[in-house]
Amino acid sequence: MISVTVLGSTGSIGVNTLDVIARHPDKYRVDALTAYSQVDRLLEQCIQFRPRVAVLVSDTAAGRFRERAKEAGLDIAVLHGEQALAEVAADTNSQVVMAAIVGAAGLVPTLAAVTAGKRVLLANKEPLVMCGHIFLDEAAKSGAELLPIDSEHNAIFQCMPDGYAAGQKPRGIRRILLTGSGGPFRARAREELADVTPEQACAHPNWSMGQKISVDSATLMNKGLELIEACWLFNVGADDVDIVIHPQSVIHSMVEYNDGSVLAQMGNPDMRTPIAHALAWPERIDSGVNQLDLFTVARLDFERPDLDRFPSLRFAYRAAREGGTKPAIMNAANEVAVAAFLEDRIPFTAIFDVIEYVMTGIDAIPADSLGAVLLHDGLARKMASRCIDDRFNNAVCKEQ
Repeated sequence: MISVTVLGSTGSIGVNTLDVIARHPDKYRVDALTAYSQVDRLLEQCIQFRPRVAVLVSDTAAGRFRERAKEAGLDIAVLHGEQALAEVAADTNSQVVMAAIVGAAGLVPTLAAVTAGKRVLLANKEPLVMCGHIFLDEAAKSGAELLPIDSEHNAIFQCMPDGYAAGQKPRGIRRILLTGSGGPFRARAREELADVTPEQACAHPNWSMGQKISVDSATLMNKGLELIEACWLFNVGADDVDIVIHPQSVIHSMVEYNDGSVLAQMGNPDMRTPIAHALAWPERIDSGVNQLDLFTVARLDFERPDLDRFPSLRFAYRAAREGGTKPAIMNAANEVAVAAFLEDRIPFTAIFDVIEYVMTGIDAIPADSLGAVLLHDGLARKMASRCIDDRFNNAVCKEQ
């Protein structure tokens, strides 16, 4: 039996991970589940999977969970706080850690799992975006396996030569073709984006995701973060990665080789496919995903991304080329701006303005320590918050 810890079990990736695990009770057991504050969903998961330990970041939520777990007759250790996340991620009771905590909050526990030498299923982009060098160095020291869960990076991994491992220099590769649906506003003119509501931005045409990732998909920042992550995972430069808009989300990414061959990984847009692939790798197991019907798909379209309408991609290329702490600065500004948009404090297009303002205002330094990365993450968040407070308010947002 392979023991699995799921960091962020109540989110979309966590729920899908547990769905795959439930299909293979002879192969996997759940050791630990973690959440921020969703007591009811976490309790349901614990009743079904009977983990050894549950962690909630919120102290208040942990107290409520303890009471509910006792009422349900659960024999389970309940921990709380950010330090507890790192502790269960590194705990020797599990061999596999699904890193599915959204945003920079997942950085420390994911690094703890890598340092402990686990098989780490990377659903969280931000650790590699913020400090890819540190993560890859730690993986080399500890023997940790880094397996990508993002559908695009998992597709690229599947198209790499046999025996390829994250961070290696790929053999015979000319370029990586990173695909994306283009989000819900692919066909909208720039002037039509100012009136976009959070509900519209979260209505992705192909994928079911959490709010933050859905907004990132709508701004194409999700694709920008994936660009930087791809550079670290596959040891390539930003100019070796081309972004391709593919509205059907059937081809999840492609790899072009020096001999002119282009390998593509295809499938229905369902996150259980990459989850099952990484859980069982190098074997294959049933994921519960429906078979791809090419006759129903009927056509595959491809477009170049519009960097004027969606400047997030331009920001990401800049951050990847400058390196150091610049990707962490960009990511922090984006997280603050997206949160403000979801709270109806700024208009959709102001997300781009905030990111550009912060990236211009803070010069990068070498990302040679976790302290340096976290320092610039904090500085960027403060600058983004000040920018939003000074330039925007609810009245302005509603008028625009």
